[in-house]
Amino acid sequence: MAGPQGNIAIDTGFDSGNIEILSIDGAKATLALRKDHQSDFAQWFHFRVTGAGDRELELKITGLNASAYPQGWPGYNACVSEDRDFWGRAPSSFDKDEDDGTLTIRYAPGTDVTWFAYFAPYSMERHHDLVAESAASEGVHYRRLGETLDGQPLDCLEMGTGEKQVWLYARQHPGESMAEWWMEGALEMLCDPADTVARALRQHCRLHIVPNCNPDGSRRGHLRTNAVGTNLNREWAEPSAEKSPEVLAIRNAMDESGVHFAMDVHGDEAIAAVFLAGFEGIPAWTDELGDAFYRYQNILERRTPDFQTRLGYPKSAPGKANLTISTNQVAERYSACAMTLEMPFKDNDDWPDDAQGWSPERCKALARECLGALLEWIEAQ
Repeated sequence: MAGPQGNIAIDTGFDSGNIEILSIDGAKATLALRKDHQSDFAQWFHFRVTGAGDRELELKITGLNASAYPQGWPGYNACVSEDRDFWGRAPSSFDKDEDDGTLTIRYAPGTDVTWFAYFAPYSMERHHDLVAESAASEGVHYRRLGETLDGQPLDCLEMGTGEKQVWLYARQHPGESMAEWWMEGALEMLCDPADTVARALRQHCRLHIVPNCNPDGSRRGHLRTNAVGTNLNREWAEPSAEKSPEVLAIRNAMDESGVHFAMDVHGDEAIAAVFLAGFEGIPAWTDELGDAFYRYQNILERRTPDFQTRLGYPKSAPGKANLTISTNQVAERYSACAMTLEMPFKDNDDWPDDAQGWSPERCKALARECLGALLEWIEAQ
């Protein structure tokens, strides 16, 4: 290892590691994003820095005007951890005119090993721990829906004895790691025999939970695609074994069970808020089905200040919804109340947290509120 006054070292040879090293000079480095395999998407980064000694790091990630979502960089602070448990934020600034868009991260580490990431990573090893612990809980059935192109299992956890078929699935876009932190909060609650909200949900529903829809992209350090560069959330109309076996397996399982309620969990690069996207514009739209979605949205807004309805995506015009997107396809195919939950990469500007921004802890807390809202929604029907 380099001494305290030598060059720092930067490593990415681990689960979801991703950065290109252009140059290193002492405690300063110039870096660039690496694109998803067979794709032009680039936004995710995750790397380790050693050898800083008592110096402040200056890390410049360049070329960001050509990233997948350039609007994600203004107002963004990089995630940082010295123990891979608590993830805080490192002061960062974005200059669109420097080296085709540069994010400058400055951080004075307290130890000699420091980790940086676009959001707090959720490793495949942690995923397997979550699946194992959940599957060992009373009343939980494990189901292997299929296999990915890299040979990883597509895991599903099922529980509950009710008639309502509820599907919760996350991380179609693997770089949106907040989605699996949400899943951890949801599964901890649903598998807790002392939690009466969970007990009531399991009485009303049969829950089908896919904590990670894209294991290959997750391990590879991708932002948005699977092992062959496919954006899974544009495959729901015609999934294939060659390009999108993950979606094919999940949709086949949905065909078997039917769907009454579905939530697809994501993260948004640019909007510093939590919001839901519905299925306006599907050909099978009815006001009754739409009202069911809006009723859930209103319940969630009442339950937690972390959720709001002012900001979000534009609604599709009647008959113009993109049916390759999961939420639209599920609503259309099953007459389901389907929705996409979006959490921020930045912070929740309504309730900012200077130390952590939007964090794993808030993802898990939001999951509990989403499940509480679901119980209210069901019992009011």
